[in-house]
Amino acid sequence: MLSEPRSGRLAAWGNALLAGLVSPDDAVLAIVGEDAVHRVEGLPGESAPVGLTLALGRLRALGVTGLRVALPTPGHPLGLSGPPDFNARALDAEEAVICYGVPLGLVPEVYEAGPAGDVHVEVVWHCLPVREAPPADVPSLGEAERELAEALRDATAVLSRLDVAGSGPVAEAAVDAYRARAERGREVLAPGYPPRAVRVLELAQRVGLLVSVAYENGPQVTTGPDDVR
Repeated sequence: MLSEPRSGRLAAWGNALLAGLVSPDDAVLAIVGEDAVHRVEGLPGESAPVGLTLALGRLRALGVTGLRVALPTPGHPLGLSGPPDFNARALDAEEAVICYGVPLGLVPEVYEAGPAGDVHVEVVWHCLPVREAPPADVPSLGEAERELAEALRDATAVLSRLDVAGSGPVAEAAVDAYRARAERGREVLAPGYPPRAVRVLELAQRVGLLVSVAYENGPQVTTGPDDVR
């Protein structure tokens, strides 16, 4: 299933809240999404995990002025600046949120329980100290837009070469589901972001969709050296 990382929702709607563009209730509702509950553990001044509404208010009171996303993978610490303990947690989760104004970061830990089709999901955000330094390998919006446009062309070309009998209707249904999801609310980012940021997110979603369609419907595809970059 194609979905945004939880760190993306927290950063986007947390920024909208910090800017005064949305209410705390609306921000928390958007961040939690389909999960049951989100809590924050390790917040300065709190001895136990607290709810997301209180946590966002406390971060603002501590001096946090903004949030950004880190999406690291092994060998590519995208968005991380240390220290090693925080980087290790973020790499395990493959995502994190870094605060501006206060040297803190948040890493999600996801707990699931229940039978298939009725899974109860709780998220604990671990609040940890981070190093105040420029983030690693974070592209500008312009660079991201160019790279994603190229990735979209490559993904489309590879998908068109899939030799999978009967996969057309499945792929078409996936694309239709994506379009319907987009049409339900054209605001793919929280309020306050520039149009270019919206375009970059939409490109990323389209690339992710094509990759997921290829994996789900192309088990017998073979790739050559030109398909891997």
